[in-house]
Amino acid sequence: MKNAFVHRYTQNTAGRDFAVGDIHGMFRLLQIELDNMGFDASRDRLFSVGDLVDRGPDSELCLEWISKPWFHAVQGNHEDMAIRYVNPGHRDAAHYAMNGGAWLIGKTPAEQAEFALELAALPYAIEVETADGMIGIVHADVAGETWAEMVDKFAAVTSNNKLKAVTNHCLWDRMRVTSEDQSGIPDVRAVIVGHTPLKRPAALGNVYHIDTGAVFREGYFTFIDLATLETIPAMPKKLEWEAA
Repeated sequence: MKNAFVHRYTQNTAGRDFAVGDIHGMFRLLQIELDNMGFDASRDRLFSVGDLVDRGPDSELCLEWISKPWFHAVQGNHEDMAIRYVNPGHRDAAHYAMNGGAWLIGKTPAEQAEFALELAALPYAIEVETADGMIGIVHADVAGETWAEMVDKFAAVTSNNKLKAVTNHCLWDRMRVTSEDQSGIPDVRAVIVGHTPLKRPAALGNVYHIDTGAVFREGYFTFIDLATLETIPAMPKKLEWEAA
């Protein structure tokens, strides 16, 4: 059973599908990279692993990008922080500012409400059909041992507390990458995640970590072709950490 928390996209038979690592307000740089790749907005699609906002200079462009018919994003922990900041009592302004939220704190209440509404409408997980099987996209990790288990958990959500129990894994969990867990997710072709900045993209089992810290000095965007699972730039064999 699918629901508003999980969005599914059929196979793109007209063009290419890519996923991109954490954007963090670097939308102008992202557009430059897409142009360099020959991205064709009339045929190709771009999927985001979340963290569209905070830290970078163009966070307010997130609404423009969300509205693009070829751009599809999941929520990341920074979307969660932004939404909670706008809801009084859920996120301290000083803490959010420390995490890159000054761009939103400086908006009017009406503007803040618009951003929070649009960001909250993003799913927590995306499924993309490919010729070789379904690919899952979440920000940090799958909430469960299988993709289907996570989808079932979302379908069973009846309260904010139950939703938080699932999304804590999807938005915040770093255990797989910090322990270099190679076990993978058995019931999908691959899972694409971001959240933890690395010096180079890495595959742990069939879980592809593609946040290479574009917002940080010496960081850059990593893309992954969902048809071939090849990354741009190419993926080294050794896991390399980036200082966040």
